[in-house]
Amino acid sequence: MVMPALSHRPPTMSSVRGGTMARMALIRRFDEIGRGDVDVAGGKGANLGELVGGGFPVPPGFVLTTGAYRQFVAESGIGAEILALAAEPGAAERIRGLFTASTVPGAMAGEITAMAQMLGGAVAVRSSATAEDLEGASFAGQQDTYLNVRGSDALLVAVRDCWASLWTERAIAYRARRGIEPSSVALAVVVQRMVEADAAGVMFTANPANGRRDEVVISAAWGLGESVVSGAVTTDDLVVAQGRVRSRTTADKAVMTVYADAGTEDRPVPPQRRRLPVLDDAAAVELASVGLRIEKHFGAPQDIEWVRSGGAFAVVQARPVTALPEPEAAPPTDWTVPPGAYYFRASIVEQLPDPLSPLFADLVDGSVTRSLQALMREFAGDGAVRDGEVGLPTVNGYAYYRYSYGALGRMMLRSPAAMRLLWSAQGQGAQARWREHAHPHYAGVVEGWTRRALGDIGDAELLAGVVELLDAGTAYYTSVQTIIPIAASSEALLTQFYERLVRRAGDPPAPTLLLGFDSAPIRAEKSLYDLATWVRTDAPLTAELLAAPPGTVPDGTGPAGEEWRTRFRAHLGAFGHSVYNLDFRNAVPADDPAPVFDTLRFYLDGGGTDPHERQRRSAENRERLAAAVQARLDPARRAAFGRLLRWAQSAAPVREDALADIGLAWPQMRRMVAELGRRRVADATIDAPADVYWLRHHEVLGGHAPTADELAERKALWRGQRRATPPQMLPKGTVWDRFESLFPAGSPDQSGDVLRGTAASAGRVTATARVLAGPEDFRRMRPGDVLVASITTPAWTTLFALASGVVTDIGGPLSHSSIVAREYGIPAVLGTNVATRRIEDGQLVRVDGDAGTVTLLHDGDGAPTAAEAAVPDDGSRSAGRRRFAAPAVAAGLAVALWRRRAARSRGR
Repeated sequence: MVMPALSHRPPTMSSVRGGTMARMALIRRFDEIGRGDVDVAGGKGANLGELVGGGFPVPPGFVLTTGAYRQFVAESGIGAEILALAAEPGAAERIRGLFTASTVPGAMAGEITAMAQMLGGAVAVRSSATAEDLEGASFAGQQDTYLNVRGSDALLVAVRDCWASLWTERAIAYRARRGIEPSSVALAVVVQRMVEADAAGVMFTANPANGRRDEVVISAAWGLGESVVSGAVTTDDLVVAQGRVRSRTTADKAVMTVYADAGTEDRPVPPQRRRLPVLDDAAAVELASVGLRIEKHFGAPQDIEWVRSGGAFAVVQARPVTALPEPEAAPPTDWTVPPGAYYFRASIVEQLPDPLSPLFADLVDGSVTRSLQALMREFAGDGAVRDGEVGLPTVNGYAYYRYSYGALGRMMLRSPAAMRLLWSAQGQGAQARWREHAHPHYAGVVEGWTRRALGDIGDAELLAGVVELLDAGTAYYTSVQTIIPIAASSEALLTQFYERLVRRAGDPPAPTLLLGFDSAPIRAEKSLYDLATWVRTDAPLTAELLAAPPGTVPDGTGPAGEEWRTRFRAHLGAFGHSVYNLDFRNAVPADDPAPVFDTLRFYLDGGGTDPHERQRRSAENRERLAAAVQARLDPARRAAFGRLLRWAQSAAPVREDALADIGLAWPQMRRMVAELGRRRVADATIDAPADVYWLRHHEVLGGHAPTADELAERKALWRGQRRATPPQMLPKGTVWDRFESLFPAGSPDQSGDVLRGTAASAGRVTATARVLAGPEDFRRMRPGDVLVASITTPAWTTLFALASGVVTDIGGPLSHSSIVAREYGIPAVLGTNVATRRIEDGQLVRVDGDAGTVTLLHDGDGAPTAAEAAVPDDGSRSAGRRRFAAPAVAAGLAVALWRRRAARSRGR
């Protein structure tokens, strides 16, 4: 039902600066207001004006424009005082007192009263601020609304109180955080005929929970809408899509807001109506159709307040939806896999924490398959793995290693021979293989493609080049995988020997013996610190870099500008290939150096510690401990300790160096994929170059071109998948479930306030959690925050200078995160599986790197007491030991092979 707007004008007030023209400037009927009328605040007033003109069911009314507000504060003489007080803390009550002591000017008051009389009966008085609903900021609900206002005196008080609500403590603080100047804001007031509503609620024409633009979300309650907006009542919630109710939840509605003699009051809902649905399916579909018409009119999703009276709907407010997330599908729940094989999330998959982009998923499966087959042939002989028996497919978008039952069985039978080759000369064979063959070959392939001009290469050859680079990268990774178990096992053996047969009360932990060595991540940190030290020698350049807006990298001006650019490019040339995530959809520092620059700026501002000095102290502590231990041991234990120590100390830095260069091909590979993306934009296959990552392999060179809607669905599916927690092993319910504890991740079913993971670096800290999805979030990290992430690769190392602790979903006691956390001396709990989903950004957490626990703290929880610091062994330490089982198993095998080799040597 369409409720008509006012059909004729009220008498004009000639005393209001020129009669009709003045009235139209300060007080305007809905049907006089159109798009672009900024003097009505651009919020409720403008929208309702357009809705009246568009024939929508809007109760009639008028708007006191922002000009009326400005005239009120000017004529009452409180404008300058408001702005002076707004800069002071706790000024809201004093500003409200200024409004309360003032009255609406007589001429304006007379016209407001006359306009309201034409509406007849009670009215609603609503606020609409100029700062409402900016892009990325919503001020909805920060100003006041008054319902069932009756009589001229009550109306004028409600108008004045709406104006005053522009200056509540919450509104002032919110604007200050957004950098909005107090002098720039004003407030319009909407006066509207009250509708005696049987039911009311809120409707979003796009789903604010998942961002889907094809779903209308409706909340409904009995009575007036005030209880819905204020959150005083549990609402019925419905989702309407494609002309039908897709889902509904019918609440037990205990309270409803109704009319009182003046204003409103809350009353109990009659028992027979509490569990009845407010809207049946037909009514919900009808309401959704009204909302979609409004969305179409304004060209953007809308947040709409609606009422229903006598079976007819009316719209009392409409505003654009702000901060709407990108659309996403529902998270997957079915993890069924085809029979005949096991699926594992380990090894390279740990550097793929998110669902894969379609193009990368297509290319990496074949690439990993080829590299695995080559590795198995080398170490286990021909026939160990046959075609189609291994691969890296995706399950619900997540990468999994896939091994057929047959391949797994044959590999286990041939593992002794493979291990003998792998552990030859305590792993020196594997290190030599990496250093003399794998790394030079990889670097050569990258250099060959880097020298070529992309514009001279055809599409097919360009895509083949991407595959060649990816193949070189995965082959390199398989070579690195022969080093990682040697480093992990040597550290595990040293740790077990030290803890059981050497360590005394008061001695430092075993990782002290492995700290202070140089490695690629440490060299990258020192390079950045040294660059910051050089910049600080030039005061103008330092000031310019510190003043740069977040997310930008300034070119640098003045005499030192050229050298700054040269030095920063040199740093990126040496270390810019570190990957945050192996999926080439994600930028590397060479492409997007802003996260690296943010860390440099932290150093410039006096933050962080000198990594050279930290490394020197670690090395001194390491040598002091090693000398003290060797001096007190008997000859047999001294000899064994010396061998284990030399082995572990030689292997650990090599592991970090090898891991740091995995992304060597990624900058060039991303340039080549980007070139293909630009070409697909030129031939109208996709709308933006970055959409190339969402194409399938066969679509990149032409043929079937997905529509924009199809690409949007792929992105929405990916976002939904990202909210899932993938199991470590599939299928579930097999004998292999008992081996799940060997994988570096905790249970995905953890509940309660204590999350358990691997105790990876000792210490305890209580601090604010900063949950980071990737480099785009790095600038949110603040000194002293606990870094929470799915996984940290060498590219994340710069953040450890700011962090007071580290918590990850994936990772074990011998992972990169663990090693770097120990270097920095901060606690780390890794492999929780659920940290990024259970911990809220900004939440206070207690990280216990000794017990392997993270405690989620809530309002009222404080820092740990001395008693709390002594965490009992409630199984968490045992869980940590179980998680250590994977390297320990490898370590045991290493010892057996080493003893066998030693026995053979003695027999010669």
